[in-house]
Amino acid sequence: MIKAVIFDVDNTLIDFIRMKNMTLEAAASAMIDAGLKEKKEKIIRRLWEILDEFGYEDSTVFQKYLKKVIGKVDDKILANAINAYRRVRYGYLEPYPHVMSTLIKFKEKGVKLAILSDAPRLKAWIRLSAMRLDSFFDAVVAFEDTKKHKPARKPFMVVLKKLNLKPEECLMIGDRPERDIKGAKAVGIQTCYARYGNWRKEKTDADYTVDDFSEILKIVG
Repeated sequence: MIKAVIFDVDNTLIDFIRMKNMTLEAAASAMIDAGLKEKKEKIIRRLWEILDEFGYEDSTVFQKYLKKVIGKVDDKILANAINAYRRVRYGYLEPYPHVMSTLIKFKEKGVKLAILSDAPRLKAWIRLSAMRLDSFFDAVVAFEDTKKHKPARKPFMVVLKKLNLKPEECLMIGDRPERDIKGAKAVGIQTCYARYGNWRKEKTDADYTVDDFSEILKIVG
């Protein structure tokens, strides 16, 4: 019997890629307005390349981009990029359809809910708070809690300890098979692949696969 559901955050609860696209588009336009001589599409493509290499949480993506393209960090261009990024970021931070209603039903059923994220703790809480989801969770485990990224065993063991449950009593929901699913399986947690959050639609050996957040209710019962 599943007594708790553990969620990844980005691309599982929230449409992180959509938000990131919007922020990078705004930042690219702002850099051009500030004097950068590059085409918008090219700027966005290179920014994504940097994020793919250094991680989506890289806070120096614009500095890296400017050094690569013009050989230095131009403070005027950088400031415009950062301000545009910040203006747009939380305006486009939204949960996937049916997230709120599904979480409410889980709480009504007495199912424990937890977060297991590779994001820094403050950023994870800011995202949850921005979407008014922060009060739903019995446990939140972020990067600082273990200094390890999924699929390492430690993050999963820590969230199990916080929930005070056995691995087989929990279900892990995530969009990254190589991190969320692999890591959870290694410690005996049941797994569910959030295919709706992965544009690559990767193959996985997850116990379950869902194409809509509300389908998780059928798994838990």
